[in-house]
Amino acid sequence: MSYPYGQSGYPGQYGQPPPPPQHQQYPPPGQYPPQQGPPSGYPPQQGYPPQGNPYPPGPGAQYPPQGQYPHAGQYPPPQGSPYPAGGQYPPPQASPYPAQGGYPPAQPYGAPPNQGYGPPSGPPPNQYGAQPPPQQYPPQYGGGGGPPTAPSLGYGPPQIIQWDATPDAQALRSAMKGFGTDEKNLIRALSTKDPLQIEAIKSTYFRNFSRTLEKDIASETSGWLETGLISIVRGPLLHDVHLLHSAIDGPGTKEKVLNDVLLGRSNADIRAIKSIYQQTFHRSLEGDVKGDLSMKTERHFLIVLGAGRAEDSAPVIPQAIDQDVMELYRATEGKIGTDEMMVCSILSTRNDNQIRAINQAYEIKFRRRLEDVIRKEFSGHMEQALLYQLRHAVDKYAHAAALLEDAMAGAGTKDHLLVSRVVRYHWDRAAMENIKSAYQSRYRKSLASRIKGETSGDYERLMLGCIGERV
Repeated sequence: MSYPYGQSGYPGQYGQPPPPPQHQQYPPPGQYPPQQGPPSGYPPQQGYPPQGNPYPPGPGAQYPPQGQYPHAGQYPPPQGSPYPAGGQYPPPQASPYPAQGGYPPAQPYGAPPNQGYGPPSGPPPNQYGAQPPPQQYPPQYGGGGGPPTAPSLGYGPPQIIQWDATPDAQALRSAMKGFGTDEKNLIRALSTKDPLQIEAIKSTYFRNFSRTLEKDIASETSGWLETGLISIVRGPLLHDVHLLHSAIDGPGTKEKVLNDVLLGRSNADIRAIKSIYQQTFHRSLEGDVKGDLSMKTERHFLIVLGAGRAEDSAPVIPQAIDQDVMELYRATEGKIGTDEMMVCSILSTRNDNQIRAINQAYEIKFRRRLEDVIRKEFSGHMEQALLYQLRHAVDKYAHAAALLEDAMAGAGTKDHLLVSRVVRYHWDRAAMENIKSAYQSRYRKSLASRIKGETSGDYERLMLGCIGERV
């Protein structure tokens, strides 16, 4: 919903923005206004690996450095970590076990999404608030600017790895065979594996014992231990799909689950989630979302499900950031009322680097934090969804730490959120180390000690195992 680049001026019928600072480059190096304290709901930036200034230090510098927010693995995993290094698996070969199938074919680079999801038709073309046709978007947005972002591990087509799953499959069968269940060995065997290893274990377990690992675990365990182990055995993609179905299918909508699963995701991951949801439940995810959310929030999530987000490789262009900042101003503070769909569109179709630059530029220009503007202009689920998208882009590790604290804060632990969030973050071990450091910096205690205070028994051991503690 951006105006074409090169368009001069802005619609005169909306409030005029304050004049820009005089004699100032964009953005002024080193002249960002100091924060008046950490944004509400997630930790400050100090105390764990700095992300670096996303603006260039001087003329000719890249604006901002792409792919450097922040480097995964800035916190090295514990010595002797049993987790394989990410991305070091051999090339995919023919899978020896049943493929999940249903993955959408890769689209040509720069092609628009297959589905025409997004904001419903609104004002006539060329008027403020109208949805421009795809060709009017700047080329660096909507998937341009470089190769598409690869799907997360476990969200692409099945692949074989050069790793022997037989010992773990045997250990799992031994832990559940006969009288009683050895929960500790179940936890040790499953909490330390990545998505590809989990798939290999499931295949080997079925081949060797003619039994389904998920069904055996469901019959041998219970409570939140069962919930956590089943979440791991399903793998990240199927876990997301089942979370969405349970959030939509039951009474009411678990809004935080929808936010956790769908917001801030790559186009490839969104397409995989939609495909496997359809394959698993024989219903379209878009159709279920349409019937379960209020009108404008529904439109927001349909933009997200349209998978039209700028790829991570799309550059940050100063003029484009200026334009987005002005559009956000005119959609909120610069007019009577709020153009919700303009704000939703910008935060749902820009990549993390672009949103981070927009966030900083908005504060420079108007001396107000974009987060505070969203809090003032929005409410309910839409407010929380927009804050989620903003916070994830600004500092995804600090945001994840705040989400984990949210699951444990207050009276009683929100166990369904704690389990789903810990399992989601545990798939990426380097990211988990950064999240643990961000948690320590913000809350002055370790994530492990916090979990110990909120859980017990085998449930506690599983959560600790997933965050990399010895159990």
